[in-house]
Amino acid sequence: MQARQLRYDDILIDIINEEYSILPLLSRFSIPLGLGNETIGDVCSRNGIDVKALLLILNYIRTGIIDSDTISVVSPLEVVKFLKNSHDYFISYKFTHIRKNLISALDLEPNATNSLILNFFDTFVKKVKEHFLYEERTVFPYISALVEDKDTNYRIETFQQHHEEVVGALAELKNIILRYYRTTVPNLMYDVLVDIYNCEEDLISHSDIENNLLIPMVYDLEKKSGK
Repeated sequence: MQARQLRYDDILIDIINEEYSILPLLSRFSIPLGLGNETIGDVCSRNGIDVKALLLILNYIRTGIIDSDTISVVSPLEVVKFLKNSHDYFISYKFTHIRKNLISALDLEPNATNSLILNFFDTFVKKVKEHFLYEERTVFPYISALVEDKDTNYRIETFQQHHEEVVGALAELKNIILRYYRTTVPNLMYDVLVDIYNCEEDLISHSDIENNLLIPMVYDLEKKSGK
């Protein structure tokens, strides 16, 4: 059964209890805990959050459906703010968390597979950081300039044409661990694998938001600006 569309008057804690997987998304809107029995609209109003942007993103990730009425009135800068918070989440918390647990799960005795796995993960993180840095130094400032009607030679088509998917390396890492790695602490490695699977899904959702929400919004803005 497909998830229903969330609304302003839904009690947020009820939604979380039904579908706790939205918690990482809520954290990127900087929503503090202590939710009481407030509705989504109340929580957004209390924390200065654009409720239309929150509902657009949450409903898209949950259902795969883009609300055409909502996307037409949400500023792309609200999506950019969410994406920036996501970058910080991955770099400052998620990748560090996985690496720490990965080291704990690797056998204590040095072997070639340990180094391969850790180097593989570090190379992946480096690539993702470069990807995020390009967005924050080039793409996001361009969107801000476009919203402010400032002249710039950049176009969102450039980003779309070179928008690499960064999750492939995680699939390879999972394959190496699942197929070839033997460890004396399997429970720890199973926990790491769950984290890697979750991170992979999270990064795919992140990319989907860029491809299917942000880029169309910017194309529409470029068209309106005559660019």
